[in-house]
Amino acid sequence: MKKIIELLKDKKRLWHIIFESDDVPSRTFDIVVMFAIIVSIACAMLESSLHVDDFSINSIFHQEMTVTGIIKIIIIVMEYILSILFTVEYVLRIYCSPVKRSYMLSFFGLIDLMATVPQLLSIFFPALRYMSLMRAFRLIRIFRVLKLFAFINEGYVLLMSIKQSMTKIIVYFLFVISLVIVIGTLMFMIEGGVPGSQFKDIPTSIYWAIVTLTTVGYGDITPVTSLGQFLSSLVMILGYTIIAVPTGIVSASIIDETKKRGVNGRCPRCDRKTDLHANYCKYCGEKLK
Repeated sequence: MKKIIELLKDKKRLWHIIFESDDVPSRTFDIVVMFAIIVSIACAMLESSLHVDDFSINSIFHQEMTVTGIIKIIIIVMEYILSILFTVEYVLRIYCSPVKRSYMLSFFGLIDLMATVPQLLSIFFPALRYMSLMRAFRLIRIFRVLKLFAFINEGYVLLMSIKQSMTKIIVYFLFVISLVIVIGTLMFMIEGGVPGSQFKDIPTSIYWAIVTLTTVGYGDITPVTSLGQFLSSLVMILGYTIIAVPTGIVSASIIDETKKRGVNGRCPRCDRKTDLHANYCKYCGEKLK
């Protein structure tokens, strides 16, 4: 207990343990948090698959519970315990952050908050558990899986690659939107006036173009003319190239990101000063050469 109090007083050391991962205590903290995240997600998934007919307060305390009901109660208790642990973690992150507002408004800060608040609200307002609409907000707990990226160095490379490719992807997305509008209009011109055709209007034809171009292929709308089937075949073949292009764009950015080296003696990832002949950043592990 004394060591915990001393650690709480040493905010700099506490910050290093919580936010860094370059020593044993920091890595241990990361492993514990990741394990808690995985257990929490598993509990949420398992609880959603357990169906109990009578799960009221009376059935819990005054009636004989089924095995399924008992398991569900245990899972709910575990969820509350984990929610308290995540709340403590969130409070500690705010407590030791040099700029508290910066963390609270950051991406992972907001994820931490969304992963904690809904479950805790049901502690103070038990009636929320029995409101089907409010119960849907408990699904926000699945956002805890996003916190896993905070502990994966390679996740930074992926996020930066997507960020750098975003402009190209947006332009490509607009091109695809234009393409499906043109294809849908052409299909409506071909199939629109044919008896028995399901292409009644241009929006329906555009919906068909999207389903076909993305190779989803529901099959709820199909052409009946030879020319329409020929166009449909071309769209199916085109769909394979459509899917490959964004993958290539992001892959090229990932390659460029991994080839980055330190600029002006600073790490391209964490922007901290690096040693002159270092191959890796001693703070985040980024490869410099």
